[in-house]
Amino acid sequence: MKKYKNIILILAAVAVTLAAFIFAPKGVEYSGTDDAAEKTISSIQKDYEPWFSPIFEPAGPEVESLLFTLQGSIGAGIIFYVIGYHKGKKQGQQKENSEHK
Repeated sequence: MKKYKNIILILAAVAVTLAAFIFAPKGVEYSGTDDAAEKTISSIQKDYEPWFSPIFEPAGPEVESLLFTLQGSIGAGIIFYVIGYHKGKKQGQQKENSEHK
């Protein structure tokens, strides 16, 4: 049963991904919140100049999106590794304690 559950979950993930590509609006440019914030502030205060400039400018929006996703994936991997490590450590201690009784 577990084998079928995993296959169904994989198929559902593929279906959601394909639906995002199929039903996405055409010709829409997605920009980050930094750009939106700068535009909003500039509309309120006309002489606004940003405090900082980026150290690294990605070649295009695709590269920027890739780097953002990679950063999030690495962070999630670290967080879930630590959670799994501590859970496994706790289970190991519980198993060791039950064997000594």
